[in-house]
Amino acid sequence: MQPSTTTRVLYSVGVLAASLALLGCPKRPEVAMAGPGALGPGAATAPGTSMAQRAPKTAEVPVTRPAPPAESPVKPAPAVAAVPLKDIFFNFDDATILVNQKQTLEGDFAWLKAHPDVKVTISGNCDERGTEEYNLALGERRADSAKDYLVAEGVAAERISTISYGKDRPFVLGHDESAWRLNRRDHFAVAAQ
Repeated sequence: MQPSTTTRVLYSVGVLAASLALLGCPKRPEVAMAGPGALGPGAATAPGTSMAQRAPKTAEVPVTRPAPPAESPVKPAPAVAAVPLKDIFFNFDDATILVNQKQTLEGDFAWLKAHPDVKVTISGNCDERGTEEYNLALGERRADSAKDYLVAEGVAAERISTISYGKDRPFVLGHDESAWRLNRRDHFAVAAQ
């Protein structure tokens, strides 16, 4: 025996009504009813007056709360102007600024000249060869040579600090010249104010 068309239609309407009731409408404001405690702490009853005598004639007072705000995408923090300071690279076991790296330093100088309120930190780095002590000293000489160059160009010495990381902060991991040549560098970073 098959159910009649009317039975199927009534069943479908019932399922649809139940679904809508369960889903609700998220854009409707939430309505809550205020009870006796909603009058506030300063609403004490006068002696001989009950809460029921003070309450309005209607049993419940509706309180409307605004609908929660619609979800919106998170806005990223304002972008900080890109700092175009570029690293310079060195030959093995050397702190002399190479001729082809002077052009990079000239670009760094131009940016520092255009931003006189910015301080910079130059970190000297080495490849993994050599002892820790030797590489720390070499990294310091590399950072100092870049600082001396920029000071000679006209950047105030107090705007530039130096630090040596030796071989502790490699830029590229590897155990051959293709990695080592990128780790023998001075890294320029805007100092925290």
